[in-house]
Amino acid sequence: MTRQIVLDTETTGLDPKQGHRIIEVGCVELINRQLTGRHFHYYLNPEREIEAEAMKVHGITNEFLLDKPKFSQIVEELFTFIKGAELIIHNAAFDVNFLNHEFRLTGGGWGAIADHCTVFDTLTNARQLHPGQKNNLDALCKRYSIDNSQRDLHGALLDAQILARVYLAMTGGQVNLFDETLNAEIVANTDVAKLAMKRNDKLRLTVLTATTEELAAHQAYLDLIKKSAGGKCLWDEFIVTDK
Repeated sequence: MTRQIVLDTETTGLDPKQGHRIIEVGCVELINRQLTGRHFHYYLNPEREIEAEAMKVHGITNEFLLDKPKFSQIVEELFTFIKGAELIIHNAAFDVNFLNHEFRLTGGGWGAIADHCTVFDTLTNARQLHPGQKNNLDALCKRYSIDNSQRDLHGALLDAQILARVYLAMTGGQVNLFDETLNAEIVANTDVAKLAMKRNDKLRLTVLTATTEELAAHQAYLDLIKKSAGGKCLWDEFIVTDK
């Protein structure tokens, strides 16, 4: 089982070394590249003012955060949620630096992110796939036809949900194949099809075997996907051989 957590944060400013803090953390879970519906999300009281420029980005106000928990109050729950997973983060160095800073401030001996998780940076991957192009989240949504119409401002949970779909498209395509709603519809339609076959004993399906030329063309297409996805192609793992 491969467990991945797509993670994003919002902060009071750009640099934890200047005393800036996390004010929102959002995570969504992927198991074997499928969205499970599990998520982790909190707004946090940073115990300091938010910079005006940061507020323009995420729209979160100081007043809104006054009654929210402090990071130290949610750190154990967050740590449990992400431990052992591969973290999928856009511009990972930013979020990881802030998380490590927050872990240290609690004084709880949590260690660093690298001690408990591996990290996949979608920004680094996007720059390798699309050199010289814009590779921010909005640009990637446009490039991979991901709906981000609700993203008027940055938000940790919303951005994590969007990034999950961008990541799936960027590393293997077929985003909709992993959509929970679509999967439910496929299962339902499969059940209907099975029932119809049981009710019709005369129903027979013709199986057409691919020709050598068709198999070669299929493999060439998989090789093209693998090249565009940085060497990864999910469907290339499913090799059918004659027995």
